Amino acid sequence: MSLIVTPIRAFADNYIWALGTQTSDAVAVVDPGDARPVLDWLERQGKRLGAILVTHFHSDHTGGIAALRSAFADAPVHGPAHERIAGITVPVDEGDSVSLPFLDAAFTVMSVPGHTAGHIAYLGHDMLFCGDTVFACGCGRVFDGTFEQLARSLLRIAALPPQTLLYCAHEYTIDNLGFAQWVEPDNEALQRRDRDEMAKAERGIPTVPSTLALELATNPFLRLREPTVIAAARRRMAQPSDDPVAVFTALRQWKDREYD
Repeated sequence: MSLIVTPIRAFADNYIWALGTQTSDAVAVVDPGDARPVLDWLERQGKRLGAILVTHFHSDHTGGIAALRSAFADAPVHGPAHERIAGITVPVDEGDSVSLPFLDAAFTVMSVPGHTAGHIAYLGHDMLFCGDTVFACGCGRVFDGTFEQLARSLLRIAALPPQTLLYCAHEYTIDNLGFAQWVEPDNEALQRRDRDEMAKAERGIPTVPSTLALELATNPFLRLREPTVIAAARRRMAQPSDDPVAVFTALRQWKDREYD
């Protein structure tokens, strides 16, 4: 069965991802920060909740778990083994498989710490549900993880097949494009993307998912070995370095201080 992935909007800019098929009466949802939009969507679609997948502990990704479990007590809740999240019934870690038999689908867990220390992502069917690790043309802030952890997580994601669809959890693309153009003002692919994404935003169309190929061409946090990105980062280092972790740290701190 072919998976159908639908964004359910929550809060100001969150996406809760619903995974289903044309024939299954059950769906899985990823990072349900709010139960109400999920319950309303399930009712409109005539679907039931078959499983919940969680990437990290922040409340805008977990706040709806309790109410959803109350309504669908049999739905397992998969989530990071190394974070304390109320309601997790199936703790998972690097290399584990999450099976969704009602969708004839399975996902492999990737450990991608940095935004939080125990952040995970779900990889399968040429899709990566990546929470707040990577965004369209950006990446998450470092909270209780480290800059080195997040840099190495992004390098892992950058090595995935270029056709991989990246399902991040926020609509941050337009803001992220602005900073990316600070880093690479002469990147023609980035300039084209800015026009394309602005056109979507003006029409109220989600700018995600993105493809890894597009991110590798335009997202400075996935372009840590590109000479233009390195040059921009080196200008903000006390001790200039070409090391990808140092490049990432300089970029992320620059964005934290001057852009966000």
